[in-house]
Amino acid sequence: MKRVIITGATGAIGTALVRKLIDKKIEVLVFLRVDSQRNQNIPCHPLVHIKFCSLEQLADVENDTGKVYDIFYHLAWRGASGPERNDMYIQNQNVKYALDAVRAAKKFGCQTFIGAGSQAEYGNCEVPLQCDTPVFPNMGYGYAKLCAGQMTREYAAQLELKHIWVRILSVYGPNDSAGSMIMYTIDKLRQGMEPKLTKGEQMWDYLYSDDAAKALYLLGKMGIDRKIYVLGSGTTRPLKDYIQKIRDIAAPGRNLSFGTIPYGKNQTMYLCADTSELKRDTGWHPETDFNDGIRTIIKSLQM
Repeated sequence: MKRVIITGATGAIGTALVRKLIDKKIEVLVFLRVDSQRNQNIPCHPLVHIKFCSLEQLADVENDTGKVYDIFYHLAWRGASGPERNDMYIQNQNVKYALDAVRAAKKFGCQTFIGAGSQAEYGNCEVPLQCDTPVFPNMGYGYAKLCAGQMTREYAAQLELKHIWVRILSVYGPNDSAGSMIMYTIDKLRQGMEPKLTKGEQMWDYLYSDDAAKALYLLGKMGIDRKIYVLGSGTTRPLKDYIQKIRDIAAPGRNLSFGTIPYGKNQTMYLCADTSELKRDTGWHPETDFNDGIRTIIKSLQM
């Protein structure tokens, strides 16, 4: 692995992956949307190069770099949060963009395509998630992720590319979306406000972004063609416990308004990754304690 391409590199997972690849002395070409307010999140480094290419432009992008790349990480996705998660037209467009990303990977000489799937492909499930756990998505986002994984796998085979699909659970870290539960809670506590919360009874699996980036890096090296991997910490605890830990670090003693908002429609009450396949194939294991991850996020917000 000498050169890679990444879409969706401005979020928690993407920026962590860029940092991991820099650490491994790997050259990175980042596809960015020219008007994104998060472009400043990309680390400035001699190994990191920028190409302005939005999801809509993937179909027509050409390799004008004079270089051949090894791996294409497709992390970008429109409508990953908020009401757009159930906008069927937007989510359907994402399937096309994922196929366009496979074709772009071929144009840039890549041998491997790695796509970011989601636990939303499973819908609600009460057991640890495995690659062969039955999939019953219940929103547009989950339907589209499932379809994108299946269709890019077949298209990659047609183009003679290795294909790996990673169903990612809840990842947190610096540069995460402001709408995530963890970032919302930290923001409200730092403002001296009480975050409005559900009862917090959900059993949840959280993985720090650096650990997710390490998994994606190792899958680029050792992942098996046409295989699906589930990425999470592999452990669960009540969501209420996570929130209390955030409060104890960000604003000790602050009151938390549990139960002030109802659970959403189709609320997932249990979420846990079975990472045995990932560990078996790559030797990966998570390293970051939740408290340490929260401290790092808060420190990054103070810079």
